[in-house]
Amino acid sequence: MANDPKKNDKKAGKGVDPQEILAGFQTLRADQQKLSSKLSELELDQNEHKIVIETLKNVNEDRKCFRLVGGILTERKVKDVLPVLQSNSEKLGEIIEKLSEQITKKGQELNEYKEKYNIRFRGLDNPKEDAEPRNPEGGESSRGNVLVS
Repeated sequence: MANDPKKNDKKAGKGVDPQEILAGFQTLRADQQKLSSKLSELELDQNEHKIVIETLKNVNEDRKCFRLVGGILTERKVKDVLPVLQSNSEKLGEIIEKLSEQITKKGQELNEYKEKYNIRFRGLDNPKEDAEPRNPEGGESSRGNVLVS
């Protein structure tokens, strides 16, 4: 217990640990990638819905069709399935819009975090600076920076 306040004092004096900064950045980046993959999945689902809707519009309403619901193939009529598919497609569109907004917000949060902790990517932000030797004494140029490779 006596060691805990000393560790907090050291951290308060130096600032945040670079590993913690990097972990926070990677967490934000992973969250954004998860949102992007979910968005791609939903867009594919919406495109499939649109294809099926366009196909069923040209079919007789009393014709039977099959629909997969929860892993079970059910037999229905086109007139019963078409409105449900259209409703689902509209809901998917709304969810896609909300998810796009969340991705944008996460991107802004990621950029703010990057600026706050002066995070740079090796070879991307300033290739000339990466070629220069670093000051091993921790001079003015390397203080407070986190380099991500």
